[in-house]
Amino acid sequence: MAELSFLPVPTGLRAPAPRTRVLIAAGLLVPAVAAFLFLFVRGSFAFAFERRLTLLGAMAVAAFCQAVGTVLFQTVTRNRLLTPSIMGFESVYTLMQTLTVFVFGGSVLAATDGLPKLLAQTGLMVCFSTLLFRSLFAGRLGNLHVMLLVGVCLGLAFASLSTFLQRLLSPSQYDVLSARLFGRLSAADPTHLPLALGVCAVIGVLVWRRHRRLDVLLLGRDTATGLGIPYKAELTGSLVLVSVLLALSTALVGPMTFFGFVVATLAYQLAGTHRHAVVLPLAFLMGLLTLVTGQFVMEHVFYASGMLTVVIEFLGGILFLAHLLRKGSL
Repeated sequence: MAELSFLPVPTGLRAPAPRTRVLIAAGLLVPAVAAFLFLFVRGSFAFAFERRLTLLGAMAVAAFCQAVGTVLFQTVTRNRLLTPSIMGFESVYTLMQTLTVFVFGGSVLAATDGLPKLLAQTGLMVCFSTLLFRSLFAGRLGNLHVMLLVGVCLGLAFASLSTFLQRLLSPSQYDVLSARLFGRLSAADPTHLPLALGVCAVIGVLVWRRHRRLDVLLLGRDTATGLGIPYKAELTGSLVLVSVLLALSTALVGPMTFFGFVVATLAYQLAGTHRHAVVLPLAFLMGLLTLVTGQFVMEHVFYASGMLTVVIEFLGGILFLAHLLRKGSL
């Protein structure tokens, strides 16, 4: 019997190029932003538009800081399961807020809101995280496991101290404090947004100019040094940028532990490449698209606009555990 010959099976449409995927994400973001700003306006359009524009600015800052900061941190650690938030970073913010209420009272927490407080909180968190990451990861005896262990231990220590102090507060003071311990996009002060957006723009330029060096950092210390990259200087610079981004986001909108991990994971899955020229903008676009779409759905479908960050943290925690269990280790 003659041997059967088979026709080639069509392989389907070719996957879009990585840069095309960035353009597709940007194209999806435009109608989402337009719908969020202009649809379902009740009452005064000017008042609603101003409020939504402020909320959009807070979303842009949070998405940029969390997405870019997480991608940079995962590049430095060469581990896609780690985020700066898990390292005890946001426990510093919680302890600062708790100490303020415990020492001065709940009324002082609201009375001291302003640009000096934002800068002070950001500066303290930057100092803590930079010292921790720099000394434990870039030091002669430091490595990833030591940094992870010490960061988690410090985070647990700060969280335990915060919990102890919170139990000593009166119910009214605890109510005032608890409102500050959860990520709330609507809590962002519109007067702080120009400064926050300016900082994001400056850091965005710095990161973009270094994206090729970041690609080399993925190859490891020895390979990067052999290719002429000053490894320790690049490591320190990246950690400082991560510290500023995460501190700014936390001080402006509150803690968002797993949001950065979610958008970074989406960016890695959709980018089709490891190059930061694609991953970084895609992570920012996916983060902003997630926040804008999620806020629109929560406001106009479930009528629970303040629950977006809670839902994101819940789903992000599940995603983190699923990736951890699938991989089997950090």
